[in-house]
Amino acid sequence: MAMPKRGEKYRKVAESVQKREYTLEEALEIIKKVSYTKFEGSIEFHGVLNLAKNTDPRSIKVQVTFPYPFKQQEVKIAVAVPIDMKEKAKEAGADFYDFDEIKKQIESGKIEFDVLLAVPSVMPELAKYGRELGPKGLMPNTKNGTIVDINNLANVIAEFKRGKQLIKTDKTGVVHFAFGTVNQPFEELKANLSVVLDELISVTGRSKDRLFKKAYLAPTMGPSVKLNLSSL
Repeated sequence: MAMPKRGEKYRKVAESVQKREYTLEEALEIIKKVSYTKFEGSIEFHGVLNLAKNTDPRSIKVQVTFPYPFKQQEVKIAVAVPIDMKEKAKEAGADFYDFDEIKKQIESGKIEFDVLLAVPSVMPELAKYGRELGPKGLMPNTKNGTIVDINNLANVIAEFKRGKQLIKTDKTGVVHFAFGTVNQPFEELKANLSVVLDELISVTGRSKDRLFKKAYLAPTMGPSVKLNLSSL
């Protein structure tokens, strides 16, 4: 299959990226230069995890709150509650709070929310949607803080709106996530990235130098840069 042709802007900035590994600091400096969005583009991390052969890549999920929040696409929050709690969910800031509507989205495959929260009483009914929600990392559970008490719902929604993220590995063992924008200083970007790497180290049991097989940084629009893993 022929590779898609790159646009002129991409080809022009790609000329400044050498085919070698860059330290984290070098890579971030280049990414800021080769990003060509008209808006404040994100900086993304793409890494192939070095997992044990008997590990299901889709089991690797971490929840993080970045120490230096950054502007991203607005997070849409759905909250599954009984009908008598619907108004409380609405007042707490939920984008979707009608349980019947939420179930219709799940059944149709046209899911419009990024995070699904639920109160404990509806979990037996949500459980039957495990095949639809599980692979997408959307099934509420206590481990990632998405099963909530109705009285704490406003605080949980606010935390996710501020940038709390569920980061997960795809079925091929690759993890993708944005950790800042091209306008943020190096120390903020490094701190945000470190939070995710520390969580991945915790759940995989790998040391930092054995966490990835290879990794790249990339802007929202622009060429990727290969990382020297020892610099992470």
